Amino acid sequence: MIGVASLLVILAVAIGIIGYHYFQSALKPLDASNDNVVQVNVPMGATSNKIGQILQDKKVVKSGMVFNYYVKSHKFTNFRAGYYQLKPSMTLNTIAKRLQMGGSAEPIQSTAGKVLVREGETVDQLAAEIPIQTDFTKKEFLSLMKSPSFFNQLAAKYPRLLSSAKQAKNVRYRLEGYLAPATYQAGKKMTLKQLITEMVAKMDQNLQSHYQTIKKQKLTVQETLTLASLVEREGVTQKDRDKIAGVFLNRIDANMALQSDIAVQYALKTTKKSLTYKDLKVKSPYNLYVHTGFGPGPFDSPSVSSIKAVLHPSARNKDYYYFIANTKTGKVYFSKTYDQHQALTSSLASDNK
Repeated sequence: MIGVASLLVILAVAIGIIGYHYFQSALKPLDASNDNVVQVNVPMGATSNKIGQILQDKKVVKSGMVFNYYVKSHKFTNFRAGYYQLKPSMTLNTIAKRLQMGGSAEPIQSTAGKVLVREGETVDQLAAEIPIQTDFTKKEFLSLMKSPSFFNQLAAKYPRLLSSAKQAKNVRYRLEGYLAPATYQAGKKMTLKQLITEMVAKMDQNLQSHYQTIKKQKLTVQETLTLASLVEREGVTQKDRDKIAGVFLNRIDANMALQSDIAVQYALKTTKKSLTYKDLKVKSPYNLYVHTGFGPGPFDSPSVSSIKAVLHPSARNKDYYYFIANTKTGKVYFSKTYDQHQALTSSLASDNK
């Protein structure tokens, strides 16, 4: 019994020593040499215990529990909600004082950087890259993509660009297709709203010389960008894009479904190469195998060249209603009838495996 008691005492002392050292280390900066900025969102009404857990999860402090103890023992109160730019090299005292000062109402970029919106990129794909390229999170970006109030602010600022998008129904993201492909400078103190606004402003700039043509073609901006977003992914060369746009417009005029695999992939939220018969039947307003017309809206961010293809299509008088590409060579073949299209599909089967 004495041996067991001695062992328990030794164990308790060891645990106490380990706990003491952990506690002391948690009172120090998590990493004194790490000055990388971490953006932290403190929600309204969060307790010091909740804030400590957020800071621990964000890897700003070592222990949320120790942070909670520290601020209470040092009588820090009145922490304010908002977005904060904090560093693992900060002391608990510095962090606590920052939290008392108050953060920003919106996410803010803390270091100068660049954001690339690629041609043919979807909102979801860009959302995955935003945390890599900026201080902003995927959740923050998607929240703005789904925000009616933010969209309405942009629509009021760019009415020619966004009026038809405002009227669209069953869209996943109202700004899908309106974030112009380009490289953007994410400057210090820039908010996420400002960054997105620049992307939308760029698309408005891209369309300035085309608004009259869109009206003359009896299309809306939403319809134009929708077709352009399909053309973007279906064709590579300008010549092919012009002809593919002609095929889509011919099918629209004939009240035929566009039957684009790009649309089905968007409906399924996938990028897989081969679609099954079941995939083509997916219930979604974006499934343009099932539904005729343009669908709810764009499927990605189209380039200027794809927009021009829609507004200046070629070979419409040749009555092409079908096309298929040889995925090995990249050559695109066009057909007038379904039988011709099927024959081409069969002949290209080995190359298109």
